[in-house]
This record gives sequence, structure tokens and C-alpha cells, in this order.
Amino acid sequence: MTKRTSAKYKIDRRMGENIWGRPKSPVNRREYGPGQHGQRRKGKMSDFGLQLRAKQKLKGYYGDLTEKQFRRIYAEAERRRGDTGELLIGLLERRLDTVIYRAKFVPTIFAARQFVNHGHVLVNGSRVNIPSYRVKEGDVIEVRDRSKQLAVVLEAVQLSERDVPDYIEADHSKMTATFVRTPGLGDVPYAVQMEPNLVIEYYAQN
Repeated sequence: MTKRTSAKYKIDRRMGENIWGRPKSPVNRREYGPGQHGQRRKGKMSDFGLQLRAKQKLKGYYGDLTEKQFRRIYAEAERRRGDTGELLIGLLERRLDTVIYRAKFVPTIFAARQFVNHGHVLVNGSRVNIPSYRVKEGDVIEVRDRSKQLAVVLEAVQLSERDVPDYIEADHSKMTATFVRTPGLGDVPYAVQMEPNLVIEYYAQN
């Protein structure tokens, strides 16, 4: 298990929110932050603090991306025409590991990254082992035949805590998914409120 996989609940505790909506999250029991001073961290946040927190929450949600990765995605969204916040969400949702997670082929975004890395995924019939690979509309993603009976896959399909969003068509009998369209913020089934506008403000000022 990777360091980041084992640390997924630390992100919840740090944010004070169950950002993936998972029943086992420690925030379901303790809403305050970790550490001996965790219960005293309820003061009013500055604008910078709110922006930083929004960035950390969004970055953490997608598997705790590195700052370099996340800033590169933001920079691309900023270069494109349109609403930068909506474009940022669209680019994050087009990552192959995100699509694997959304299609319910694996139980967590961390497992999705590992699943892709280990070569269990085909895109349009070709094996892709890069989690950040950007899926295009109409692409067909499938789990390789020899990977379809893995325990992690069978567990994920049975999860009742989340549904497959309508911008992905998933067939769990064949373990295939089609990326129908790039979603906007309102289409993405986040368990908590995400604020890409604050992320944009953060990068605009830093």
C-alpha cells in the first residue's frame, strides 16, 4: 500500500470534512482536526486561508495530486477559453484514474491510480498505465479480462455509497465504460461542496 493510499483519511481529518462520502471516514466520528490542538482550530479563516483550503480539498480529492501536477492542470484551464473553474473541473474529471473511479471499477481514487499503474486498464483496446492520461469524449475504457475478478473490482461494483454519474456510461457486466462528455461543476457528484472559484483566486494571487 502506498503512503498516499494509507493517508487518505488524514486528508479528511485535516479538512474536517468527509470529502469522498465514505462511511469509514474518521470525520463521521470526530469533526475536529488531528493532533492535540485539533479541537481548538475553529477560528475565523482569512481569505487566503479559505482559498488555500479550497485548493487543498480539491487537490486531495483527486488522489492528493502533487502541487506541480495540480498547478499544471490549472495553467491549462486558464489558457483555454471559457470559465476557468469549470474548465479545471473538466480537466480533472478527464483523468483516466478519475474515470476508473467514477465508473465504480475501484472503491477509491487512490486505488484507481494504482489500478491504472499496474496495467489493468485498456482505452479503446490499448493498454494505458498512466493515471493522468486524458480521456476524450467517446473513448471506451475497460478492465482487462484477467483483472475483472480481482477482489478490489468486485468490491467496488457493489458499493452503494455512490452512483455512476450520467457523463459516463458503465456496463458492469462487461466492465466497460464510455466517457460520454466532459462535465461541468454541477454535474460532478462531490460528497462535499467544492469551490474552484476560490482555487482560481488562490493561484491568481500567488
